[in-house]
Amino acid sequence: MEAKQVQKPLPAFSMKDKIGYMFGDVGNCFLLGLMNAFLMIYYTNILGLPAGLVGTLFFASTMIDAFADVIVGRVADVAKVGHEGRFRPWIRRMKWPTCLTFLLMFLPFVKHFSEPGKIAYVVFTYILFGLVFACINIPYGSLSSTMSANADDKASLSVFRSVGSAVGAGGTGFALSLIIYTENAAGHKILSEQRLFWSAIGCAVLAFISYSILYHYTHERIASNPKQKVRLHSSIKAMLHDRGLVSLIMADIVVTTCTSLSGITTTYLFNDYFNNNHALSVALLFTYGTTIALAPFAKWITVKFGKKEMCATSLTVTAMLYAILYFLHIQNPWLYLVILFVATLGTSTFSLMIWAFINDVNDNHQVITGMREDGTIYGINFFGRKIAQALANGVGGVLLSIIGYQSSTSGGRVQTQAVLDHIYMLANLVPALLMITAAAILAFWYPLTRQRVREVTAKLEAAVGKGETNE
Repeated sequence: MEAKQVQKPLPAFSMKDKIGYMFGDVGNCFLLGLMNAFLMIYYTNILGLPAGLVGTLFFASTMIDAFADVIVGRVADVAKVGHEGRFRPWIRRMKWPTCLTFLLMFLPFVKHFSEPGKIAYVVFTYILFGLVFACINIPYGSLSSTMSANADDKASLSVFRSVGSAVGAGGTGFALSLIIYTENAAGHKILSEQRLFWSAIGCAVLAFISYSILYHYTHERIASNPKQKVRLHSSIKAMLHDRGLVSLIMADIVVTTCTSLSGITTTYLFNDYFNNNHALSVALLFTYGTTIALAPFAKWITVKFGKKEMCATSLTVTAMLYAILYFLHIQNPWLYLVILFVATLGTSTFSLMIWAFINDVNDNHQVITGMREDGTIYGINFFGRKIAQALANGVGGVLLSIIGYQSSTSGGRVQTQAVLDHIYMLANLVPALLMITAAAILAFWYPLTRQRVREVTAKLEAAVGKGETNE
């Protein structure tokens, strides 16, 4: 039997869909923004766990839930399609457990546990949240492919999603850094576990509201055929031979590793090296504010230069600016922020384009294989991202341990000058090396040039016009 189309007549794709889709990443980043900026320092400075141990725990835990992304994507691809569509029901059902399991990671009384108890609790709650979050994030990402068949509409969704990410993560980064810190008797900034917990509650509530807007404001207009059954190992084999998919995943892994590691080292840089939490709030705002600043120009950039071409160039410039920051060894946090703002423009360009990149890869994969597997491809891409996050968290903790960083507790701790200098190195030299690597991957390996994307779009439009689908 052919797949049943949605029974009710659906409104045409509009700004309402874009805004609704944007709120999906607003919700995601209310949660992930707090986690990326403060979870590591919460574990080291409140729970008192060694940085190297925390990094190892993050790496092992993230490796586990990385596989959940592929599984959820695959299940969503082959699950029965209901009147709500293929992906939207996941969002409706999983917004409750996602927000509740997020809060479990920040319960204030955990600091009174024994060290083995803390470790067990951290591992359990981190893994649990990762598994539950995959059940809302993977269907959300795959949803864009079903909202419209028009390539421009999909590109717009990518831009709006990136803006949503910037609003959610930038808002939490800017506001929370001003809220959750207090001063000890020596005048040093320390993290308040009570303020952090109440902030986590606020973020969970805002995320729940955002997911509700996502569900109610979006529609699935493209119904795939449930009889399209391809074994997972066959899909994986075909995807491994897809140069566009493999190279994009590798570039995304490198950039995600860089941004995740920067999220950790930036917090330590301004907390310990500059000892200025106000500058930290501005730095976290810059990281995401540049995405919003670039959003109005994203479509023009894509048409004028092409995604591959523009991102390879911008990442190269970013690498050069991070290298300049490293060699200048700046002492003034506000001067540092000026150069950092320009550097993050390159990363933000890639962030704006990444979801449009994935749509290009999905279209190219369909042209090559004849199959449409949005959930699986999206899950595999997020598998790569989770590996990158695991590497960043693991390497970040290990590197902090290697340079001699001493975990702070409620009493605070002043690092030696050598440790402070090494923190500065981690925050600048490592991003420079990673960004130039990502730029090289896009420039010399990724095959979907502006011309190739146009050819793929033309082939798909021609196939639709002839009635040739994967059904």
